[in-house]
Amino acid sequence: DASALLDPMECTDTAEEQRVHSPPASLVPRIHVILAQKLQHINPLLPACLNKEESKTFVSSFMSELSPVRAELLGFLTHALLGDSLAAEYLILHLISTVYTRRDVLPLGKFTVNLSGCPRNSTFTEHLYRIIQHLVPASFRLQMTIENMNHLKFIPHKDYTANRLVSGLLQLPSNTSLVIDETLLEQGQLDTPGVHNVTALSNLITWQKVDYDFSYHQMEFPCNINVLITSEGRSLLPADCQIHLQPQLIPPNMEEYMNSLLSAVLPSVLNKFRIYLTLLRFLEYSISDEITKAVEDDFVEMRKNDPQSITADDLHQLLVVARCLSLSAGQTTLSRERWLRAKQLESLRRTRLQQQKCVNGNEL
Repeated sequence: DASALLDPMECTDTAEEQRVHSPPASLVPRIHVILAQKLQHINPLLPACLNKEESKTFVSSFMSELSPVRAELLGFLTHALLGDSLAAEYLILHLISTVYTRRDVLPLGKFTVNLSGCPRNSTFTEHLYRIIQHLVPASFRLQMTIENMNHLKFIPHKDYTANRLVSGLLQLPSNTSLVIDETLLEQGQLDTPGVHNVTALSNLITWQKVDYDFSYHQMEFPCNINVLITSEGRSLLPADCQIHLQPQLIPPNMEEYMNSLLSAVLPSVLNKFRIYLTLLRFLEYSISDEITKAVEDDFVEMRKNDPQSITADDLHQLLVVARCLSLSAGQTTLSRERWLRAKQLESLRRTRLQQQKCVNGNEL
């Protein structure tokens, strides 16, 4: 065989390996690249590189009309969340959150939200996901059923027979909005692959990493995925923040309600929402020494008043909320006003969770 002489490695390939080396273009389309440039983002409504001089006019012009855009987006998401404006505030913070750096293994800036109190077995999450799909460049909905957890491949694994990596569900592009629908979870038994899949999801949420399975060893790949979990009670998965949904209205037909909500928004306004959510992720953010000192003093005071329930984790969470809140208003540094607003939001969220626990306690 002449080809074997030209390429001695061919002799050692199995038939299966040869088949996957060069699949037809109909099966695996390919493009030959001479020059590649990594994009800062994939939103076509914004300049490709936001740091360039020519992009600054676009950015400053958009920032000047940020306040009404935020107010309209808050109203739009309040309707999508059935009249719950507090949940809408947290959804905005969640959608603009991003991992801005890593300290050792800890990803900083992530803000995984568990929206509990969602109607069970209803189409609510499906329609909420459709709203999010209209706002972000990349999204994926994971239906968390026992069957899916036990049978779907979440993490990539190496097939040594074919000598190739088989992809997994969690190989998602950076800044993808991953909506996990836990309202579909029924009673049942997770088998070994199911348990591994839950672990993979937990690792993605906590450490923002996906472990690729090479049978004899695991390789960690860092990622930056925004995870929103909808559930009836508290989620089984870890989350940075749990907000309990308090619907002000239950539409008789969810699909009709969400369709009319989408059709009521002008395409130009929808595009402003899309620019807003992408742009704010890339703003630089800092806290002055003066505000840092004020925050520390404030935290010491909070600990004095309530030493049992206020922990270092609460301070970290407050700082993440304050960061996203500042950026959501187009402010790149923390002000006293935003810090107080972050404390107010967290207080409202906690009070709501406490009330919910009391209601559930009474029911029991």
